[in-house]
Amino acid sequence: MNFEFNQTTQTLIKSVEDFMQQHIYPNDQIYREQLLTSTNKWQTPDLMSDLKEKAKSAGLWNLFLPKEYLPHGAGLTNLEYAPLCELMGRVLWSGEVFNCSAPDTGNMEVLAKYGTDAQKEQWLTPLLNGDIRSAFAMTEPAVASSDATNIETNIQREGDNYVINGRKWYTSGAMNASCKILIVMGKTDPSAPKHQQQSQILVPLDTPGVSVVRPLAAMGFYDEPIGHAEVLFDNVVVPSTNMILGEGRGFEIAQGRLGPGRIHHCMRLIGCAQRALEMACERVNERVAFGLPLAKKQSVRESIATMYCNIEQARLLTFKAADQMDIYGNKVAKNMIAAIKIIAPKMACEVIDEAIQMHGALGTSQDTELSALYAYARTIRLADGPDQVHMMQLGRNVIAQNTRTE
Repeated sequence: MNFEFNQTTQTLIKSVEDFMQQHIYPNDQIYREQLLTSTNKWQTPDLMSDLKEKAKSAGLWNLFLPKEYLPHGAGLTNLEYAPLCELMGRVLWSGEVFNCSAPDTGNMEVLAKYGTDAQKEQWLTPLLNGDIRSAFAMTEPAVASSDATNIETNIQREGDNYVINGRKWYTSGAMNASCKILIVMGKTDPSAPKHQQQSQILVPLDTPGVSVVRPLAAMGFYDEPIGHAEVLFDNVVVPSTNMILGEGRGFEIAQGRLGPGRIHHCMRLIGCAQRALEMACERVNERVAFGLPLAKKQSVRESIATMYCNIEQARLLTFKAADQMDIYGNKVAKNMIAAIKIIAPKMACEVIDEAIQMHGALGTSQDTELSALYAYARTIRLADGPDQVHMMQLGRNVIAQNTRTE
């Protein structure tokens, strides 16, 4: 692996850094104030539209889409995108400015890779343009959704339509006022082989029978204006043309979707942790306790050093995983993807927790983003597969690779 980014990536890093300095950091407080004063907390603040246009004009749009989806996006590799995604991760809401925020990124990749021409025209194009937002409905409250084969939502063929019944929760993005389309995972044939029972289907949010029951908090945060919803599907009827790829292909689609999605979260978490470290450094230089700045205390210096080391280790592992995905493909790189999905969220939790400690009561308050950053990092230890599932699968693979067979 080459530790020097190519010229294209270096140029984009500089462009994203400049954009963040000019347009994101100065608007961070304004964005949060607009949310607080809005009569509809699920309506994206007005300044987002202006920032999106600026990002488009700067050529910083759909940066996550790889070259196989050109002319959409920048055609970057995973490794080229990694430092850009990290920069966006420094401010939780900034990914949307560049049209690079979850769950839209994963949904766009699904439609770009598996969608029909009609599905792309109706849903992918407006998503690529940033005109609408989307949600991915997979997790269910009644079953252990870490095992996707447990999914119970029923998708039944009836003539030229499918009828959908089930209950989902933590459907990220479904609360947002701009969310227009759901990708729903459910079972079309419970009697089929284990990994061929599931299918994914497109369901417009305004379809009769679709009810957004309530927003769900994550560690006390509702993640406005995006939100995580509980959604009920009660005899929801959609045309058969809304099926993605075909019946029984849902698990296959999910695996293709989650590989890039997992590492994108890790990239963002590196940015979250790096920002927390920088905030901690500023804090300990300014704050005086027992006659000295905190920065002069040995225990504080040791904590800062450990935070730095842990971020660097996770960053390098993220880059290596991205590089292997580019060279060998997601399937071959699955061990590295699992490894970084285990390491990065836990690292970010620990780093942000230390930063909160150094800020004292301020770190737990709404006057800094640290508590929101921590809630995001802690949630990602569950999202896209909990730590234990990745460790179980990675451990199994490592044992198999290192066991001699006669």
